[in-house]
This record gives sequence, C-alpha cells and structure tokens, in this order.
Amino acid sequence: MDTKILLENGTNELEVLEFTLDGNFYGINVAKIREIINYQEVTPVPNSHPSIEGIFMPRDKMITAIDLKNCLQRGESKPGGLFIITNFNKLDIAFHVDSVVGIHRVSWKDIIKPDSTVSSTEEGISTGIIKLEDKLIIILDFEKIISDINPETGLRVQEIDELGQRERSNVPILIAEDSALLNKLIVDSLKKAGYDNLIHTENGQQAWDVIRECKAEGTLRDHVQCVVTDIEMPLMDGHRLTKLIKDDDATKDIPVVIFSSLVNEEMRRKGEALGANAQLSKPEIGNLVKIIDSLVK
Repeated sequence: MDTKILLENGTNELEVLEFTLDGNFYGINVAKIREIINYQEVTPVPNSHPSIEGIFMPRDKMITAIDLKNCLQRGESKPGGLFIITNFNKLDIAFHVDSVVGIHRVSWKDIIKPDSTVSSTEEGISTGIIKLEDKLIIILDFEKIISDINPETGLRVQEIDELGQRERSNVPILIAEDSALLNKLIVDSLKKAGYDNLIHTENGQQAWDVIRECKAEGTLRDHVQCVVTDIEMPLMDGHRLTKLIKDDDATKDIPVVIFSSLVNEEMRRKGEALGANAQLSKPEIGNLVKIIDSLVK
C-alpha cells in the first residue's frame, strides 16, 4: 500500500491509515509510517517488556516489534497479520496489527478529542476519534505507547539540569501542544531553564486565537515573542499555525519552533517551506532551550 500520499503544506489536513485489531478500528498518521509488510517471525528478547514481541531484521536493519494488542490490554497477538513499520522520535518501530483497511484524508478540525471517559488527561493512549459514516476510528498515541514501554524515549528532561545555572527571562513564549503530559513537561522544563513568561495552549487553533486577540489589542509583542508548536494537534495542526503566522505581515517576524516527534527529512522540508525558524525532535528538550535562547536574544 502506498503511504506517500502528497499533502500540500499548511492545509490543516492529514492522512490517517485505518487498521484493525481484535475487531476494532484504529488509526495512525501516515506521516509516521515507513512501510507496511507482512508479519515476519521475530526473535524474543529475554527480560524485555511484555509488549515487546521481539526483534527482526528486514533488509539488514534491526527493528523492535511491538504487540499492539498487548499494549491495549486485549491479550497477545498470534503469528500472522501485518507489521506497520513507523519512524518517529528518531526510532524505527514495528507495530503488529491484524489488517489494514485503507487511508483517509481528513481535516484536523474534524478530529474529535476524546473526553475523560475515553482517555484520562495524562494516561490515555487515544489522541482523537474520527467518525466515518457509521464507524468510529480511534487514533492512537504511539509516542505514549512507546514511552510507557521505555520512558527514556520521552522528553529528556534531565538535559535541562545539564544546562547549569541560568538567568531568569521574561521573554513571552507561546506553546501549542495537545498532549497534557507533554504540555506540562515542556512548560516545567522551560521554567526550569529560566523562561517565566509562558502561555500554553492545547492546539494550533487556541494558539492562533491568542495571537489574533493580542493583535487586536495591540499587545502582541508583550505576549508573544516566540512560538513553540507540535505538528499533530486537533482543530489546527502546527504546520497550519506556522503558515498563518508567516503569511501575516503583523506576525511573520515571530520565531516559530516546530517541536515534534514527526520531524524527519520529509517533514523538515515542509516546515522549511512554511517558514519555520527551527525544527527538532521531541526528545531534544535541551536543544529546544538552546534554540529558543538563540532566537529571542
């Protein structure tokens, strides 16, 4: 299946691959996918996490296989089905699924954010729900799944301590991040690094609303001198937010840093075309601070 459907930059759209697992329908952003292959026999890894099926080497590259059914507490997968091989946070991971249904192009504004009955604020592994005719597709938070298996793949908050003693700064920074846990970790890390004047929002739409309100009040420079944004967010993604900022004469000089697990070669080209000032992968919280330092001085 072709997972390289071309999307224009900044249209607030994404391609979602729909797949099945134990009779249920789930989704993953196509931008995370390298390829889809038939199931291959894996070699178990002693003393590994229960959700790790093992390792295998397609084309001489070692890849860890994750039992997605086990992650979702639905038992264990049997040999067969497919591997969805992904790349995010600079990791190549294969997720074992039953079958693939197809690819859907949807707008971020049409993705429903799950409420607390489906996904608790910081513990849930669903980032959104798509309603297609009479079917609901749950988009899974694959970064959260992997960080639950190995916390070292998450934000490296210890990098902030390695920066040493720093002066306090009142430069206003606007943050757009839909994950409640990551939002808090980013805010806490930036505050620890000396940045006290932070506004944090849950998606690109909320961030853009803040910018528009400040523009109308004539207080833009007082409240927004740098923007840090994720890419994947409901209502409005980070690429659309970047495009809106850089296409507006009143805001085009505000530095935009894309901080996302999706920053690979292809996504980096998209970010550059939209005018992003810097882009880096989510584990690199120490580098995020250094980039902000250079952009706001």
